[in-house]
Amino acid sequence: MATMTHEEVEEKMLDMLEEVCGDEEVRDHRDEDLFELGFLDSMAAVELLVDIEDEFDVSIAPTEVEREEMNTVNLIIEQVEKRM
Repeated sequence: MATMTHEEVEEKMLDMLEEVCGDEEVRDHRDEDLFELGFLDSMAAVELLVDIEDEFDVSIAPTEVEREEMNTVNLIIEQVEKRM
């Protein structure tokens, strides 16, 4: 896979989050807890991890990171970029 810019990763992640959460509002809450806001639950989080693996060829096991490390849009982007 060709190296993606931060902007490309960010846009693709926002698209994925919007689809998984079923709400474009997720784009407006970059640093807020997506679980507390009701955008993500445990099933949606697993779906997101599968989508991340498919899209970015990056594996993030649910047991590998604490929820607090992946509970905001920006933290999710950071975790993906660390593994690329």
